[in-house]
Amino acid sequence: MFIERDITKQLIQAPAWIQILLGPRQCGKSTLFASLFSPQTPFKEITFDDLQLRQLANQDPALFLQQFDPPLLLDEVQYVPQLFPELKKKIDEIKRAAVFQPHSGEKPRVLFRLTGSNQILMDKSVKESLAGRASYYHLNTLTVHEILHALPETSIQDILFKGGWPELYTNPALFTTTYLNDYIRSYVEKDIVMSAGIQKITEFLTVLRLCAARTGQETDYTDIHKDSGVSSATVKEWIGFLERADLVYQLKPFFNNLNKRLIKRPKLYFLDTGLAARLQGWSEILPLLSSPQIGCLFETLVLAEIVKFIRNHGKDWKLFFWRTKDGQEIDIVLKTARGHLHAFEAKYAIHGVSKAISYPPAFQKEFSPNVPLVVVASGGQMLKLSSHCIVMPISALHDYLLSL
Repeated sequence: MFIERDITKQLIQAPAWIQILLGPRQCGKSTLFASLFSPQTPFKEITFDDLQLRQLANQDPALFLQQFDPPLLLDEVQYVPQLFPELKKKIDEIKRAAVFQPHSGEKPRVLFRLTGSNQILMDKSVKESLAGRASYYHLNTLTVHEILHALPETSIQDILFKGGWPELYTNPALFTTTYLNDYIRSYVEKDIVMSAGIQKITEFLTVLRLCAARTGQETDYTDIHKDSGVSSATVKEWIGFLERADLVYQLKPFFNNLNKRLIKRPKLYFLDTGLAARLQGWSEILPLLSSPQIGCLFETLVLAEIVKFIRNHGKDWKLFFWRTKDGQEIDIVLKTARGHLHAFEAKYAIHGVSKAISYPPAFQKEFSPNVPLVVVASGGQMLKLSSHCIVMPISALHDYLLSL
């Protein structure tokens, strides 16, 4: 079973010689690219998880490319840094040929599709080599919209527990806890730790689990330092690695005229609730749903849905949170490319919605009362609670964002 991805339209329509799709392992990058193949675009797929191909591409990249005519799908290219200058050379030759044949109508067309699951290694080798010659896209795990479009009977509770890992939905025989344990061991413990040069693996995993326990909360390096024994500076550096690996997202605070009253630390979110729940130690769904963590995990799911929407649809939007030191808060503030603001509150339980009908007084004072407030719940129907506030299930969030 293939689950259709929302980013597909963007990939098909964007002209580029090289498309690079970044994102964590097993989120569906190569499967997505393969789905774009047709008899008219017969891409050959090459994966650099194959050690022999990896060695050849690094030792003699020109010889390697001579053996395979484009269009090519090159998977896990972070392992072959010597290949990028040769790709640059090939694209430059094509561009020069187009210059000397001005009536040929030669336009950028996708000749190479590259995937990379280790942003840390990619940063070291790709961006400089292919500057101006490649288009970059980010893919993360499945969105709520993508899952429900393919499997409409799936519950939001299952999505919270499993996260958006495609294999957990296309292969029902997989056991969620085992799958995520293996993922943590194979990708987080090895790829990220090794590429970042982290020596203290046990301490890193402790910090990782402490971060998962704080998803949806302010990033407090000193607090994590106290619980882990790892210095605040190192905690900050490691969270930076997790952010570059696209496992976590730091939501910045919104500043306006009330700088002295506003919280200035970012909030930390995992971009997949399944991974966060597993790192928190949950192995069954029912205890999780009745735990104090469910509110922050649902807020994490809402934030991740919006982040993924922005990336999948190529939107130039900015996200913030707003909170005063005396506790007045808006979970998420979205600013569109035109400068329009939209506020979002995440409420897992529908009975918690009544508290979010009105803006905090300080927010009303600072912003126009016409800023729409959307309360996102785990279920229920879409309701208009006031002239400026609506409540909707998270299943409707994608279509609402599409209308902005």
